[in-house]
Amino acid sequence: MTTVGVEEVYLLLDPVTGLPVPQADKVCASADVARLVADQEVQHELLQAQVEVAVPPCHTLEEVGGHLLRLRHAVGVAAEEHGCRLAACGTSPLRHGRPVAVTDEARYRAMVAQAPQLVAEQLVNGMHVHVAVPDREAGVQVLNRIRVWLPTLTAMSANSPLWDGHDTGFASWRTVISSRWPVSGIPPSFRDAEDYGRRVRGLLDAGLIADTGQLYWQARLSAAEPVVEVRCMDVQLGVDEAVMLAGSVRALVETALTEADAGAPVRDRPPELLHAALWHAARHGLGDTLVDPAGTLQRAGDVLYEFQRHVGHALEASGDTRQVTSLIHRLLQNGTGADRQRAALAEGGLRAVTDLIGVQSTMP
Repeated sequence: MTTVGVEEVYLLLDPVTGLPVPQADKVCASADVARLVADQEVQHELLQAQVEVAVPPCHTLEEVGGHLLRLRHAVGVAAEEHGCRLAACGTSPLRHGRPVAVTDEARYRAMVAQAPQLVAEQLVNGMHVHVAVPDREAGVQVLNRIRVWLPTLTAMSANSPLWDGHDTGFASWRTVISSRWPVSGIPPSFRDAEDYGRRVRGLLDAGLIADTGQLYWQARLSAAEPVVEVRCMDVQLGVDEAVMLAGSVRALVETALTEADAGAPVRDRPPELLHAALWHAARHGLGDTLVDPAGTLQRAGDVLYEFQRHVGHALEASGDTRQVTSLIHRLLQNGTGADRQRAALAEGGLRAVTDLIGVQSTMP
């Protein structure tokens, strides 16, 4: 069984106004002092109204869920100590008229110089799932084989419909904002690990990106270790949804490894089709249709059923079938985070949305 790790980014909001507050330095320091987190488990992000947590590599989904509960609790308590509230949403429902302060690190200062308006609008929060692979060659095989499923994962995780106090009409507005960086969206297909490295070096040598952290593809290889990073998902309202996505991504990667070992042909589609499929998934979430791996529009529920069939053997091998499939069924019944944010907005306005997205600081 391969290991799986998770990164989540949260917002720090004023509990009364719902506006982002630049308290990340104080919140991160308090979480460390409380000894509820280990080294590097709580980190700064680009903007001072964001905090990132990193779950270490886990063998079971129970471990993933336990770590996420612990980290959300620790950072939530630290946020309350400094008069703000932790929020799990893909975009900030409200923004100040002026930009939020950028974290004072050389890399982030360089990003402001490169693209000030993009940085100012980067109040977006993702969930990244890291799955170990045998080596970089295997990792490239995985990237080539999971490309067609990235729009489906985007739709399943959609949790960012609001921006500047109104409904954008998109289930994942974060996906749209993130797509504006020079290297973003669905990754291209690569011949092998050497081809991957050569093309990344070409971007670096041309000065188009400053480092490999600016490869904002929806899936990429880790620069430091043999790991595939799947980055297309919005941060989730609850830990259960995050666990479901972690299990789904691990099963997808394991299925791709099995197919590659068996020499199965890669199911690929033209880049323009995948780009449009991702846009369609961000637009509709699970509320309408999705583009399936064959390149045709199908009902979202039917595509999720096909996804479960595709990863079924991997879920069974890891013992995750019952947990993941039941959570996917609940997702289809209750809707995505975007659906729930919209319902809260309709019923109680932005205050109800702030209550919904707020992370509880008490352990269940």
